[in-house]
Amino acid sequence: MTYKSFFCLFLISLLPGLTFGQRNTNEIESKVPEYSIPDIFVNLKGQEINTIQDWVHLRRPEIVNLFEDNVYGNMPEAIDAINFTTVNENKMAMNGMATLKEVDIEVTNKTQKVTMRLILFIPNKTISPAPVFLLINHRDPENIDPTRKTKMGFWPAEEIVKRGYAAATFHVKDVSDDDKVTFSEDILSKLYPEELEKENGLRGLGAWAWGAMRAMDYFETAPEIDAEKAAVIGHSRGGKASLWTGASDPRWAITISNESGCGGAAMSRRQFGETVKIINTVFPYWFTDNFSKYNDNEALLPIDQHMLIASIAPRAVYVASASEDLWADPKGEYTSLQLGTRVHREIYNMEGNFPKEINAAGNPVHLPYAGHHIREGKHNLTPYDWNLFMDFADKHYGINSEN
Repeated sequence: MTYKSFFCLFLISLLPGLTFGQRNTNEIESKVPEYSIPDIFVNLKGQEINTIQDWVHLRRPEIVNLFEDNVYGNMPEAIDAINFTTVNENKMAMNGMATLKEVDIEVTNKTQKVTMRLILFIPNKTISPAPVFLLINHRDPENIDPTRKTKMGFWPAEEIVKRGYAAATFHVKDVSDDDKVTFSEDILSKLYPEELEKENGLRGLGAWAWGAMRAMDYFETAPEIDAEKAAVIGHSRGGKASLWTGASDPRWAITISNESGCGGAAMSRRQFGETVKIINTVFPYWFTDNFSKYNDNEALLPIDQHMLIASIAPRAVYVASASEDLWADPKGEYTSLQLGTRVHREIYNMEGNFPKEINAAGNPVHLPYAGHHIREGKHNLTPYDWNLFMDFADKHYGINSEN
């Protein structure tokens, strides 16, 4: 059976659960319950957080640890060896516009090895080193076809290269299958089996973030790549993983979440669209076991998703939504971005603020430290989204783009 066939059968198997979840959820704004949220600027000991030192040394590590324990699981640091092998290189890819590199990243821990494949297109005409976008891809591998015989808007590599950026991606199946049965067969069973025994152990989405961090390890060794101008991006479940990547690893200059919803950018306490209970029921392998304690109990969470965005400060963060994607709660995503970026403004004194009300579709807001847009249409990652992400990156990096 091909991976594509297996993936389709997997989605079909989820339909009963998804239908059940959608039938028992709220997509009416007036029915959002009243809720209060944890204060970003008061730590667990009751100390007020007023300075950069307070944030860096007291509150931010505490918030990241709370997300590890309650949502995404531990992020293992143990690596005995990491090796990079270029298995394919084509300096005339994309009709001479780019150099293609396919790099095997081999990670060893306690004699066990796992290999993930990084696909990378580096623009040939851009002054080296090039800034880079890394996509965490959970969709069919043909979306990231390195031969470019198949081209899809989900990863418009040619357009990324034309804008002067390197286009990089990997498939999550190399680190943790997007499957509730086989998710543990890669890094979890081979490199970090002890995590599977822990209630706060690493699970699927955390493993994807781990994979993105290994790509960053490679970028730091590649002279053609400017690792200090690297953006990580994910859509939907990949967007949840990209946010956790940015929170866990301060090497990323920009973190981008596209329609990530519950467990991503959306506020859990709003209980709008997909909820904590629904996501833990349908996708129990994405999050740590502890997260299920908050099914129908969001008020007891010691964190909410605005704090995940806050933990990325002072680095840049971008949240995008789609007008018809109520399941992902566009308003909840925007609210989270507004609240989370208070750290950028109030601790780091960065200029600019988001409008009180979410902008209409087609009216992006790009601040020096954060961006937001809502696109007309359904749940997807499109060239329209990518162009706005690159516009934001151009401004953030001070790049003059001809497009």
